[in-house]
Amino acid sequence: MKIIECVPNFSEGKDKKIIQAITDEIISKGKVNLLDVDMGKDTNRTVVTFAGEPREVINSAFYAIKKASELIDMAKHKGEHSRIGATDVCPIIPVSGVSIKECVEYSKELAERVARELNIPVYLYEESASMPERKNLSNIRQGEYEGLKEKLKDPAWKPDYATAEFNSKSGATVIGAREFLIAYNVNLNTKDKKLAHKIACIIREAGTTIKDNEGNSVKIPGKFKNLKAVGWYIEEYGIAQISMNFTNYRATPVHVVYEEIKKESDKLGLVVTGSELVGLIPKEAMIQAGRYYYERQGKNPGVPENDLIDMAVSSLGLSSIKPFIASEKIVEYVISPKGNLTDKTVSGFLNILSSDSPAPGGGSVAALCGALSAALSSMVGNLTFGKKGYEESNEIIKDLSVKSQELKDKLTCLIDKDTIAFNKVMSAYKLPKKTDEEIIRRDKEIQSAMKDAINVPLKVLEFSEALTDHALTAVENGNKNSLSDAGVALLLSRTSAYSAYYNILINLKSIVNSDESIKIKSYADKILIRIDEKVNTAEKKIIDLLLI
Repeated sequence: MKIIECVPNFSEGKDKKIIQAITDEIISKGKVNLLDVDMGKDTNRTVVTFAGEPREVINSAFYAIKKASELIDMAKHKGEHSRIGATDVCPIIPVSGVSIKECVEYSKELAERVARELNIPVYLYEESASMPERKNLSNIRQGEYEGLKEKLKDPAWKPDYATAEFNSKSGATVIGAREFLIAYNVNLNTKDKKLAHKIACIIREAGTTIKDNEGNSVKIPGKFKNLKAVGWYIEEYGIAQISMNFTNYRATPVHVVYEEIKKESDKLGLVVTGSELVGLIPKEAMIQAGRYYYERQGKNPGVPENDLIDMAVSSLGLSSIKPFIASEKIVEYVISPKGNLTDKTVSGFLNILSSDSPAPGGGSVAALCGALSAALSSMVGNLTFGKKGYEESNEIIKDLSVKSQELKDKLTCLIDKDTIAFNKVMSAYKLPKKTDEEIIRRDKEIQSAMKDAINVPLKVLEFSEALTDHALTAVENGNKNSLSDAGVALLLSRTSAYSAYYNILINLKSIVNSDESIKIKSYADKILIRIDEKVNTAEKKIIDLLLI
């Protein structure tokens, strides 16, 4: 799934009715999950967190900014926190299936709409910044709302969007893309805040400043980029912690820093007793950690997702203070829709499939066949890795297992995606068609829904070619006692491909643009031919080997 997070900061932290109106707008204007609402009286500021698919989030963000512009008057606002507008800052954050570059484009799209429709000056910051001096939020905020009128007169501070006209009620808004921020604390077996802070200074990007023998200040850089850290004492727990913010967990992974803290703690005679997550964490960060600890133990990291997460939780000691509940702490799990087909038992799924409901149907089954193929290839990998006689294939097998697990999870998502796409088509056909306008709108919605209904099986078909390659790797390098399993994985990859292909063909009939239909069919045909060639070549070889 493509998921982004949005964390707008509103200059109101006292009036619950205003914040309620804003959050109601967020929920009503997009299919998003409201994750957190943090009101601060002293700062007179509220931080709202919501997430979902990109288009839904961007739409909700716009209407939240619009509602804030209607209800918050900056000319009357007072608060302890720096701010320049009713919606002070609105970051767009990639969570899953979306790159930071894509989020930059989403942020610009949102900024342009805010400026055009609401006449609010907008500055771009962080990864979206139009110039280096605007990357840092504090530079843009300098002078705050009270100094904004004069600031807008300076050509150097012309807004990225909208004219440099002062909006006395709404001020200005800062919008931009940034990486997900992970708030994370590591626990130490001491109450000494100074020792914790000493380690924090060693690991954080800012490092520390010391005096040399001549009394001059010398800057000592820290070990990790994209990391902020301090040491503090938590009376509630009775321990000192190293409190950190990871501003780019892909560049500086959580588990790498955790292991470094263990080394530095040992030098000071301290012991790391675990850690705690504050707020949410992307699934990718947990998967990274799980794979690291599996490999460190000499095990194959190509195991199911829940096993990797369990490994990460136990290795990082994330339940040392209170239980780590994945469904409440991992972003993707929190916003995952409930009641999916994939949540059902095998018999439950088969019962729905065999009913008179048109969905789930062949498209969902195509994705299921693909997921089964990937699971079998991964199984062969796990039955081969580390086994006597297969040592030379360990790297190939590890890669096979990891990639097969990833494909399995992607195809599992497509089981539901296909049914959702079909239901959208049905909904489009049910739209009214009494007036010319209704007919035009209905036809447009049908075409849009049909394209989605084609895109899902087309993605399954594309994945099926990778499944075929993985199954062939399992046949050629896997444990010979699992040859039949590898063979079934190969056949299922072809079944998945043909099942997806049939669904593409039946949906192409409804596409008005014949050139587009021809292009899609030609692309699908080429993939199917390649899969057939690979499977047909290997099939006889597998049967011959099984008979030996």
